[in-house]
Amino acid sequence: MSRSFRPRRNFQRRYFAPAKNKPNQDLLWAITAGRSLNAPAEVSAQTEYISQHKFEDFGLSGQIKKNILRKNYVSPTPIQDKAIGVILAGNDIIGIANTGTGKTAAFLIPLLEKVLKNRGEKVLIVTPTRELAMQIHNELCDFAQALGIYSALCIGGTSVGRQRIELRKNPNFVIGTPGRIKDLTGQGCLNLSRFTSVVLDEVDRMVDIGFIADIKYLISLLPLRRQSLFFSATVSPKVREIIETFVKNPITISVKVKDTVENIKQDIVKVAEHEKKVEILHDLLIKEDFRKVLIFGRTKRGVQKLTDELTSRGFKAGAIHGNKRQSHRQKTLDQFRKNQISILLATDLASRGLDIENVSHVINYDMPASYNDYIHRIGRTGRADKKGIALTFVG
Repeated sequence: MSRSFRPRRNFQRRYFAPAKNKPNQDLLWAITAGRSLNAPAEVSAQTEYISQHKFEDFGLSGQIKKNILRKNYVSPTPIQDKAIGVILAGNDIIGIANTGTGKTAAFLIPLLEKVLKNRGEKVLIVTPTRELAMQIHNELCDFAQALGIYSALCIGGTSVGRQRIELRKNPNFVIGTPGRIKDLTGQGCLNLSRFTSVVLDEVDRMVDIGFIADIKYLISLLPLRRQSLFFSATVSPKVREIIETFVKNPITISVKVKDTVENIKQDIVKVAEHEKKVEILHDLLIKEDFRKVLIFGRTKRGVQKLTDELTSRGFKAGAIHGNKRQSHRQKTLDQFRKNQISILLATDLASRGLDIENVSHVINYDMPASYNDYIHRIGRTGRADKKGIALTFVG
């Protein structure tokens, strides 16, 4: 950071239990209780997962195995270890796993093998956000190198004309968000009755943001004979409604041990009534260990206002939210990934599925709406066995 940054004279970072008579008390209690997960006794109780398989045990084609090695995948994660063989056998599955467990590869690898053996196979992958769809598409491209397997990315905020052109090429994989897939289906550009494998990813998030009706509609257009793969971190009554119409005789694979992992240190930052949150945030961000920070706000307007304020103070910050063009959102994400900016501000659209390396801190500048949202927000740090810190502002 520039030397021009100066902390306020009487600044002290203070962590307190939540105050009484404030909103979201149940959520505050749960967040505060989450700090106990960092206790040494909890850490020592964890046992390292020992994979039952190696990637070569699954009978994958030579080129797919080469592509796996190229991505430096050494041994399967728990969800990969348990799901790949089941998917290759043609079973429907319900996968319940925390974010950051490697589930994207768990379904992409066997589905690529399936398409490689039968070029008539078509795979539909539905995700809640554009960013997650793009991330899955990029990972698919990595695993599909030199296979001659093509895909189409169908998301809002980008050219629908170009997507129509891509769909006319009859790709084996179509990856997209519910709204755009529904639009393209209604325009006659996408025939869902031809898809032999379907993946619904981060279903709980799709339900949370109001896509349940669209999901049920899309399911109604799918062929009865298909392989259905269902992934969700939680299973609420509404999510169970989708399960009942989507999968048949599924095998349930759960690798969700607990909501948060021990390598994320959780704490709260108490803001007194006379203090300005932005000043406290400023004094945190100038500290040397706040190297790569993801800040969550509640509203698009609030996130943009805070971004403008931090930028005016000399911080290298960028924002992603629903009012930004998709091209701008992707550019900002790339800048954050490449460390061209050190602070990314976002609404909850960034709380699911995004895999960004080396995020040192997640800051909940505004309280999340639910504990599940909190878990997914803080899951952006402490990934790949690295340490992370999650701070929640309380006022």
